[in-house]
Amino acid sequence: MADHLEASVTLPSDPASVSAARGYVVGTLAEWGLPADTEVSETIRLIVSELATNAVQHTLGQSPTFTVDVVLDRDERLHIGVTDSHPRLPKRLPAAVQQDNGRGMVIIRWLAAECGGRLRVRPTREGGKTVSIELPWAAPATEPVAAGGQPRG
Repeated sequence: MADHLEASVTLPSDPASVSAARGYVVGTLAEWGLPADTEVSETIRLIVSELATNAVQHTLGQSPTFTVDVVLDRDERLHIGVTDSHPRLPKRLPAAVQQDNGRGMVIIRWLAAECGGRLRVRPTREGGKTVSIELPWAAPATEPVAAGGQPRG
């Protein structure tokens, strides 16, 4: 595989774009060697769903689009970032807060850490922000996932 692979898509800030973002990332990773029916792929699918949902819901209509970037460096590190043009950075809610929503960043941070990765939030030069994850690239050591989400084998 190449030392550096990149893919990017810009989507409208609309709820229907969450599914499109998920499909784009999973399809791109499958082209790069990560089968869609693996536990790692399922985790990435959930992370992308949360990132894209945040970009749609929490920009308060002030970001007409968001961009999903996928980068694989030297077959070692996978970077997935979602960039929007809204300046407000995500806030971490206290653990004791009982709300129906607002836990997306906690979920993303936990899932990334479970895979040996990390979450980053950075302002952009244009005044928006990028929320991204970095994970070790684990394509060769993946297990297919059965229909119920349990590894096959």
